Amino acid sequence: MFTGIVAGVGRIVEVRRLSVAGGVQLTVDASDVHGFEIEVGDSVAIAGACMTATRVDGSVFAVDTSKESLARTSGLDAPGEVNIETSVRVGDSLGGHLVAGHVDGVGEVVSMNQVAESWLLVVRVPAELAKYFAYKGSVAIDGVSLTVNQVVDHPRGCEFSVNVIPHTYRVTTLRSLRPGARVNIEVDLIARYVERMLSLGGGSA
Repeated sequence: MFTGIVAGVGRIVEVRRLSVAGGVQLTVDASDVHGFEIEVGDSVAIAGACMTATRVDGSVFAVDTSKESLARTSGLDAPGEVNIETSVRVGDSLGGHLVAGHVDGVGEVVSMNQVAESWLLVVRVPAELAKYFAYKGSVAIDGVSLTVNQVVDHPRGCEFSVNVIPHTYRVTTLRSLRPGARVNIEVDLIARYVERMLSLGGGSA
């Protein structure tokens, strides 16, 4: 379990194919992530996707990523910068919201514009995810916990906007987002369970 409060930005330095079937092993350098410390078997969120460390050498670690994970995420198939968060421990502060590290789908950046001291980020998501977004709801974008400011529905999905404060912009990969960029989206856990209950008739009462 995570909180969406990114510890810092690491870098995928190597992508090695595990088999012809499509899985890969990622080697990640987290030397620029303040206080980073994990052991083999620990969970770590990479760009919002929960992975298990299979090899650790100081601040450099490796994870195995399945073909299924690659198909449902963005940014885990090539070298580049990624947001890093280690799993929350009992007693830790929940500064963001409850994040499972289970990416629900990929969104597309519509715009990223500076407004006063902050940035307004607008993301488009497909119809299967649109139902989970609501004003003042929570969302994790590439593992970063953010609050939804506005939702505009379209026949093929919706566009939602979030406010990115200067600190978040500075210490995460959100600073590099441009229109057309693909981002990992995890919807709010509560919204996911509410939708499930309603689909089974739990809302009839």
